[in-house]
Amino acid sequence: MSALPRRALLALAALPAMAHAAEPLSLRAADGVQVFGTQVPAVARRRGTLLLFHMAGSNRGEYAPTQPELARQGFDSLAIDQRSGGTLWGQRNETAAALGRDPGYAAALPDLRAALAWARQRDAAGPVLLWGSSYSAALVFLLAAEAGPAVNGLLSFSPGEYFSGISVRAAAARCACPAFVTSASDGEEVTAAERLLAAVTGAPKRQFRPRQGLHGSATLRADRNPSGAAEAWAAVNAFLAEVVPG
Repeated sequence: MSALPRRALLALAALPAMAHAAEPLSLRAADGVQVFGTQVPAVARRRGTLLLFHMAGSNRGEYAPTQPELARQGFDSLAIDQRSGGTLWGQRNETAAALGRDPGYAAALPDLRAALAWARQRDAAGPVLLWGSSYSAALVFLLAAEAGPAVNGLLSFSPGEYFSGISVRAAAARCACPAFVTSASDGEEVTAAERLLAAVTGAPKRQFRPRQGLHGSATLRADRNPSGAAEAWAAVNAFLAEVVPG
């Protein structure tokens, strides 16, 4: 890749320092639960909205280094604290803390629905993509299946059949949107992701099989995956460029 010309570098340096500043917000799920989140607006020319959902025991801090990068690529993003979560990344899950109990993975689906409703209220027609990590990587298939054309794509990091009595694969078979899946580099996770992607009816469908991958969206964090984060980002960016061209 050729170096940026000096004029372009100066233009980047001139961007407002707070252009991708995090903005806290709260949503109300359909069952009345208050859902806390952090929005980061796009810096570059806006391409769409990404809704970011965390893994088990986690919170929106999972995406602290991810959201500024997405902003630089032209995406608004919202990361939420789902009601099933905890204190990973040294940060409290505000939604779970206010609820006072963990109702289980599947019970967090209304929180994802609230995030999608927020995105569609802001932009009725623009691209909105779901992004899930571990248990929420499975929930995004359920949400995409029920939301139909309101979802323009999904990215699923380490999906699997995490829910008793609910078939994620059956939901995937009702997903008509573009889909990207990846996983840790162990065979069991790779196979689980492959099986779900095969059921999706939308296109394009892309699976990234990492040489050095971690479970969930943590695979993109250089502080956790120094040997594999760059390769994972390249795969994610290629998919985003295909589905939501810059």
